Amino acid sequence: MPAQSRTPQPLGVVGLGLLGSALAERLLAGGFELLVFDREPDKAAPLVARGARWSENPIADCRRVVFCLYTTEVVEEVLGRCDQSLQPGQVLIDATTGSPEATARLGRRLSDRGVDYLESPILASSDQTRRGEGVALVAGREPAFDACRDVFHAMVARAHYLGAWGNAAKTKLVNNLILGLNRAALAEGLCFAESIGLDPAAALAVLRQGNAYSGVMDTKGQKMIDGDFSPQAKLSQHAKDVRMIVSLAKSNARPLPLTSLHLELLERAEQEGLGERDNSAIIQTFANMTQHSSHSEAT
Repeated sequence: MPAQSRTPQPLGVVGLGLLGSALAERLLAGGFELLVFDREPDKAAPLVARGARWSENPIADCRRVVFCLYTTEVVEEVLGRCDQSLQPGQVLIDATTGSPEATARLGRRLSDRGVDYLESPILASSDQTRRGEGVALVAGREPAFDACRDVFHAMVARAHYLGAWGNAAKTKLVNNLILGLNRAALAEGLCFAESIGLDPAAALAVLRQGNAYSGVMDTKGQKMIDGDFSPQAKLSQHAKDVRMIVSLAKSNARPLPLTSLHLELLERAEQEGLGERDNSAIIQTFANMTQHSSHSEAT
């Protein structure tokens, strides 16, 4: 994506979790003046040390604001508290993974106020985003997208314009359905390899060169083998997305047998206390099944 000239106006970032902080780092590296906010102010400290400024209300201080929150409902709560700060001509770029219906409603409501809303969930983990490997899915008014190409150029490697509100959220959910199943299949495969006497690390090295290859082998394979579940993207965050996928499929009478089973595994992982760990921790749930099965056979 070609670089565009930037205005000297500051850019706001609301939500400094794993992905939000990574996006903010990209924007700082791209030369933007950032005003940042999170409900946990300590999360802003590393960004402030790198040149960002704290703001109690970036919506009041900036014409363009990037949001990266847990759900669209949380975005709406934040906007509700700052309702009087919204001004015609503002552009809100929302990297939150929300439901298509909720993002479309929010886009229409903001448009009635003269505020442009660009839903733009990111296809990447926080680490991939930090390295500049993210892909943005963007929906909303195309002129608003064109006016924010400089922001997307700094944040991600590529940005795809997908048309009307809701399309970006739908595409992100399709992506996450496939990605999550790939991750679960890798976890099950590595556990299977170990159970039949193979070295999982050696098996992974071969698999990465074979026709079963998927990108999760690069991003999650070693984490699974090492048991390193420090979060790049939390397991519960993905479980939230899979619940949305299942709900959307049900409303469209579309059976998703593999995804329904995947959701059962994710919810089991949450019950095992793995929700705040990296989503690669799903391998621990497979390992726990093996241990339980061995124990049952022994007794």
